[in-house]
Amino acid sequence: MRIDKFLKVSRILKRRALAQEATDGGRVKVNGKTVKPAYRIKVGDVVEVGFNSGTICFRVLDLKETVKKEEAEKLYEIIGE
Repeated sequence: MRIDKFLKVSRILKRRALAQEATDGGRVKVNGKTVKPAYRIKVGDVVEVGFNSGTICFRVLDLKETVKKEEAEKLYEIIGE
């Protein structure tokens, strides 16, 4: 799954356009490497997303095309903020 889609489906970022903007701006890293919106993530990858207020670091636990709002947090595990 593309990183920009995962960020939207998992509800870490609200819109896919926002996720694309963040990756294009160099604020998203996967396993320590800055990535573009089309980067393919897999289960076990460690993702770091930079915000104006700080960063969030999480591990990908599952990949699904769509999930309900209540199930979105089951796609990842926060490992640092």
